[in-house]
Amino acid sequence: MAKRIKDTDYLAISARVRAMENGLLTQERMEQVLDARTDEEAVKILQECGYPELDPARPEAMDAALSTAREATLADLADSAPDPRYIDIFKLKYDYHNVKAILKADAMGTDPGHMLMDMGRVDVQTLKEAIQSGKTEELPTCLAAAVAEAKEVLDTTRDPQLADIVLDRWCYRDMDAVAEATGSEFLHGYVKAQIDAANLRALVRTIRMGKNAEFLQGVLFEGGDIDGAAILKVSADGGSGLMELYGPTRFQAAAEAGSEILRGGSMTRFEKLCDDAVGDYLSGAQAVAFGEAPLLAYLAARETEYTNLRILLLGRGTGLPADVIRARLRASYV
Repeated sequence: MAKRIKDTDYLAISARVRAMENGLLTQERMEQVLDARTDEEAVKILQECGYPELDPARPEAMDAALSTAREATLADLADSAPDPRYIDIFKLKYDYHNVKAILKADAMGTDPGHMLMDMGRVDVQTLKEAIQSGKTEELPTCLAAAVAEAKEVLDTTRDPQLADIVLDRWCYRDMDAVAEATGSEFLHGYVKAQIDAANLRALVRTIRMGKNAEFLQGVLFEGGDIDGAAILKVSADGGSGLMELYGPTRFQAAAEAGSEILRGGSMTRFEKLCDDAVGDYLSGAQAVAFGEAPLLAYLAARETEYTNLRILLLGRGTGLPADVIRARLRASYV
């Protein structure tokens, strides 16, 4: 029988994480990068915060550098985390991204190399060989099942969007299974919050596109806190009842923005507020002295930071106005 992991087993890593939080980019630092007069000045600010040299003029190289920094963080914390599955929860989404890329490339007879991201649980070459040979039994259980179903859907329908929906559904199932296996209520809540955010996005997009509730039912994900039947009723009513359903939840602001979208509001702001609501859930880790919650919140904050850096630097590189870039930045609650 596996040794049961206790909160106290996280004493050392919780202390490390609290210290590492001081290295996260603050709002003030983000503003300094945004307001820097030149790219060189912006990059210098980031180097002072421990980042390698990043070149906004070379997006692929910048992405590679950020990915390397991300991998170094995960590897560092994986060495001292009592349960590696808390690290896996931030890796498995890249497995599903890579499956999408490999299946689509195989269907088109092209090389998926430029689309693959070697940041998952399974290295990209192993994953590619397993999919192309059909020998997927060595892959994680959910991932192997996802490959089989998505490949069948793609072979049958030739519709990559349907295959993507299958893979997204399996990705959330996988996350949910990992969370349940750890026994962590905090991790399970984090996964549920992500599912609720994804379902709110699907609801608003479906209504905006003029699709019916039957269409929405095909793209909703299971496992969230907000009842699927209630979401479908809002869809069937053309958006009526949206605020009544989401108003009492942490998604209130996102739902308000969603209601505005149905009248022609900003999709960018809505997407940002959905992400911010998930971040709001993670803010509960600040009240936890030790355990898995501080570790999970820190890793999620780093993910948000990498996202914001891409928005900041690519926005600067394309000459977007500062207020437009600022509106796209995600909130971090650590």
